[in-house]
Amino acid sequence: MKTLLLSPLPCSSFAPPKTQHAPLSPSPHALSSSAVTSSAPSTVVVIGAGLSGLAAATHLASAAVPFVLLEASDDVGGRVRTDSLNGFLLDRGFQIFLTAYPEARRLLHYPSLRLRPFYPGALVFHGGRLHRITDPFRLPLLGLASLLNPIGSIPDKLLVGLARLAAASRTDADLLSAPETTIAQRLGAAGFSPSIVERFLRPFLAGIFFDPDLATSSRLFDFIFKCLALGDNTLPSAGIGAIPEQLAARLPPGSLRLRSRVAAVDPGGASVTLECGEVVSADLGVIVAVEQPEAETLVPQFLPPKQDKTGTVRSTVCLYFSADRAPVTEPILILNGSGEGIVNNMFFASNVAPSYAPEGKTLVSVSLVGAFPERSDDELAAEVVRELAGWFTPEEVGAWRHLRTYRIGFAQPDQTPPTNLTAREPRVGAGLYLCGDHWSSATFDGALVSGRKAAKALLKDRGLVQA
Repeated sequence: MKTLLLSPLPCSSFAPPKTQHAPLSPSPHALSSSAVTSSAPSTVVVIGAGLSGLAAATHLASAAVPFVLLEASDDVGGRVRTDSLNGFLLDRGFQIFLTAYPEARRLLHYPSLRLRPFYPGALVFHGGRLHRITDPFRLPLLGLASLLNPIGSIPDKLLVGLARLAAASRTDADLLSAPETTIAQRLGAAGFSPSIVERFLRPFLAGIFFDPDLATSSRLFDFIFKCLALGDNTLPSAGIGAIPEQLAARLPPGSLRLRSRVAAVDPGGASVTLECGEVVSADLGVIVAVEQPEAETLVPQFLPPKQDKTGTVRSTVCLYFSADRAPVTEPILILNGSGEGIVNNMFFASNVAPSYAPEGKTLVSVSLVGAFPERSDDELAAEVVRELAGWFTPEEVGAWRHLRTYRIGFAQPDQTPPTNLTAREPRVGAGLYLCGDHWSSATFDGALVSGRKAAKALLKDRGLVQA
């Protein structure tokens, strides 16, 4: 079965026919690199059309400032993309959109995304069966019924409610700049028992941060907990890629150049050089909005020194299967609380958004945490099927058909303490600005905030907005 690895295309290459579910194709906003030879005078160059680059471009467009947005791959979104395969919508990795993200609320038009919510809770596989955890603030009766299951004690579940209330009562700035420790230490200090940590919180949070050791900053735990308390977990009906596509649709015609990989950035922010040799001038400055590994290649002199943190690469593997029916009919996340096996979490995506599968079919999404380089796609798919046959029935799972495997080597930047999630200066040199989730918080919202801050700093420096 096909595996998709995330890798940019050089500007001299022509992309193959697109398989992504992308209403922007063909788009008046996007030109291939061969169609343009130079940028217009007095232009900002934004490198990378992921969420942070699109956010920066959106704010520049709102200020009527000319820019060119250079993207190495064949479409927008960066790590936030959706592919279409035989009527199935396959997000590139397990991704859920939280409606309570504050920056997303300001920037995105939610009704156009046709967001479909998850059940407010989860099923946890433990002791050979599935146990239900329900948010008592949203479904009180079902929440009370879940108090007696073996996924933590009653005091544990009360502590979850208290943590939720505490996070919801604080400002985002306070949460993201509060004294920090690791999530694991935070949970221990709060009094959570090993039972609820191992059976529920560890697999749940590992699915969000791709960090089974829970070494990520407690600041992110509190921020995500607040968003979970105040909003819904959702999927856009057209796939997670609909989020960057919505932002790209607002850009001026001709401002987006696809298949235009940047090879070098002038340290003074005056120009960038594409991999094909073309030099693109940037009279107003350069915003570098690529993911952390690419930023370390393009502008290493402006990034903090790398710290020796063994095991902090955040990787994930996502496998998709087609099924004739779902053994669970609810739009609910299913967690591995057994402490055994390679599956961290899974769900039936078409239960959440029926548009994710063709009529009469079910889309199964299975997530693993880690890279698993020693195992082939076929070996991983076979092991997942064997494992999930114990969750459901061998007959059901054995009939699933493997569609595609996504191996995402860099799923998130490392955000173990110490972190700086709010105060990083986007201006790193004269005419040069950085943004991205590695420069903020490793969330959709952090990427959007970082892009806005970079654009605003550039506009202020150039006297294009009032201080």
